[in-house]
Amino acid sequence: MNRFGSAQERIQQLRDEIDRHNQLYYVLDDPQIPDSEYDRLLRELQGLEAEHPELITPDSPTQRVGGTPLKAFNQVQHRLPMLSLDNAFSEEEFASFARRVKERLGSDSEIRFCVEPKLDGLAVSLRYEVGILVQAATRGDGSQGEDVTHNVRTIPSIPLRLLGEDWPQILEVRGEVFMPKAGFERFNQQARRLGEKEFVNPRNAAAGSLRQLDPQITATRPLDMFCYGFGEIEGGNLAQSHSASIGRLKQWGLRTSPELKTLTNLEQCASYFEQIAARRDGLKYDIDGVVFKVDSLADQEQLGFVARSPRWAIARKFPAQEELTTVESIEFQVGRTGAITPVARLKPVFVGGVTVSNATLHNMDEVAKKDIRVGDTVFVRRAGDVIPEVVRVLVERRAGDVAPVQLPAHCPECNSDIIKPEGEAVARCSGGLYCSAQRKQAIKHFASRRAMDIEGLGDKLVDVIVDNGMVQDLAGIYSLSHAQYAGLERMGDKSAENLIQALEKSKHTTLARFLYALGIREVGEVTAAALASHFCKLEAVKQAESNDLSTIEGIGPIMAEHIIAFFRQSHNLEVIQKLLDVGVHWDEVEAPAVETQILSGKSFVITGTLSRPRSEIKDELQAMGAKVVGSVSKKTDYLLAGSDAGSKLAKAQGLGITVLDEDGLRWLLDSF
Repeated sequence: MNRFGSAQERIQQLRDEIDRHNQLYYVLDDPQIPDSEYDRLLRELQGLEAEHPELITPDSPTQRVGGTPLKAFNQVQHRLPMLSLDNAFSEEEFASFARRVKERLGSDSEIRFCVEPKLDGLAVSLRYEVGILVQAATRGDGSQGEDVTHNVRTIPSIPLRLLGEDWPQILEVRGEVFMPKAGFERFNQQARRLGEKEFVNPRNAAAGSLRQLDPQITATRPLDMFCYGFGEIEGGNLAQSHSASIGRLKQWGLRTSPELKTLTNLEQCASYFEQIAARRDGLKYDIDGVVFKVDSLADQEQLGFVARSPRWAIARKFPAQEELTTVESIEFQVGRTGAITPVARLKPVFVGGVTVSNATLHNMDEVAKKDIRVGDTVFVRRAGDVIPEVVRVLVERRAGDVAPVQLPAHCPECNSDIIKPEGEAVARCSGGLYCSAQRKQAIKHFASRRAMDIEGLGDKLVDVIVDNGMVQDLAGIYSLSHAQYAGLERMGDKSAENLIQALEKSKHTTLARFLYALGIREVGEVTAAALASHFCKLEAVKQAESNDLSTIEGIGPIMAEHIIAFFRQSHNLEVIQKLLDVGVHWDEVEAPAVETQILSGKSFVITGTLSRPRSEIKDELQAMGAKVVGSVSKKTDYLLAGSDAGSKLAKAQGLGITVLDEDGLRWLLDSF
């Protein structure tokens, strides 16, 4: 054997040994060599690779940190959406969830749950192809995230190459990147010594560290990751249960929660929740609840999903942390729909890892119900560890005869009349887009990431251009020149140039994003997408009547009324036309003719490896009127099965559902 062959063999031996010790140290918590010996192995590998750079591979342990800083993060389209979880805040809410699961499964048996603590970090997806880490992405909006591959590669507990050989050819693993408490404290101590900015809590520290454009900075941050779920899987199968599938991840070198358990009844679930809550402060990482998942993968498929969350999982959140403070004033804010929201300005207090100085009071009914007055001592909490709210007032501490809070008669921004429609809890400014506050909020929403995604048009900049009278409506942001933007405080030529480019880029959008960006009352992303998919053209949406809208899933009479009212307002139509005139556009999609809806009313499920991307086949089926869903049920008409079809195929066969391969699908379509 020549020297080259010897070096190649030794390099592979060292990589295998280092990977094994990484698993022992990070995954199994069972180190078998001292750090000095590990360092010796790594230095030997680095020396051999320096002598033979042609033998360096991306999955080598030496390649965790490298490359030049990025200019920006690329976007990654998730092949399967990264969904969020519904929350339960009490034992009763969790029991209701378990009851719904049983009803949907048609079962009286106890449901087996896979449970683990809910990490307070940043959701990330890892994509392995042929066992090699090829991509990592943040959750983002669930459909699209940011490519953080370079940064994730610096996290030592994440394998660059999976152990073993029985993994699927494509394995997308999902989990939470977090910063352990001890690492967070060390980082902040160092920041204090250097006079640098400290992070407020470990979650912000993890998110900020993972979103560094320079991976060498991320490499200095003490990040870790627990894996808890799956995305796309092809060329192989997992186990029949969620818990066993997570166990396989551990065998492949991925880190999973050491607190993961399987439980079989509500009493066990309640006991686990209480035990974890009692141990919360002693854990090495921050958590904000417990996640319960139906363990059977077949049951998960049957239960399916709603718009943004699975029906087979729920997060039971810990009771919010509460503190006492005082109400220094109560002000009224105007939202983008004109809603007048009372806001309590509080004496700053540290609650749940952040300093809270404001709390929403929701509406005047809530203010009256809780009898909140200026000067009151109140309990404040972060509901679900997120939204600050006033829980109750300590009336016994109230000083003197303080007058109740009154709803102002006129808008604090534009002096228009405030009206409170009969039967509604929310009062509204009648000024519409003529109200500067509504104009500000409308522009901020329009420019937001999930709407038109105009990078650089931040809240403070919007405040400035509206307060200075530079824009009168949404379209005005496109009409300002480079010089006008550059002349604003803290902008300059480069910032203005970047903003102009972002504005130009945003003009090419989608109908769904455009509809969402308009800020129609109660029309969120899901409804906007449904409108775009159903009507295909803006003009059709504008002309839609109640009977047209009622056929769309998720749109009820009240929402339909808001949509119709929006497109009947002449000033809204004027703004829309201005936006089109300045160049906002999208790729038009032709609505399929009625006579081409040959699969109308038919339900399809697609599974296995096919000759074309599933999304392409799905679009074609939907264009012919079919409904394509993710799980097999009695209502399914056809299962399109490719190679390596798993439990969906077995279930379809058990239910007597027609199973098609791609030739069978072509025959079916030709037969109509």
